Amino acid sequence: MKLLLFRLGCCVAAALGVSACGKTSSAPSTTPASETVAITITSAGATPKNVTVKAGSQVTFTNNDTVQHQMFSDPHPEHTDCPELDTVGVLAPGQSRQSENLNTVRTCGFHDHIHFENASLKGSITIQ
Repeated sequence: MKLLLFRLGCCVAAALGVSACGKTSSAPSTTPASETVAITITSAGATPKNVTVKAGSQVTFTNNDTVQHQMFSDPHPEHTDCPELDTVGVLAPGQSRQSENLNTVRTCGFHDHIHFENASLKGSITIQ
């Protein structure tokens, strides 16, 4: 409890511009915000194909190919593994879009709905 009060005092002092506790900046957050992991789509496929994220994170898909892609969760055509991924949807060349927060611990497959048979455009996201 004393340590918590001491740290709180340091943060208040730092916010007021007073040098305290040997530091002039605020203390780092102990609870990290949700992270975002990037998956890039090119003519060679999706990279990385398999990623692991913390629960609450998002995945950003970026289309660096010259053709449109539609990124959805497995299985094709139901897209029921991870409905949070289905918000990515259609990506024109050069476009990026984030999934919703992936809150449920599980592994989700993803694929390009347009080119669903192309293994290079398939992958998985493990949520821990």
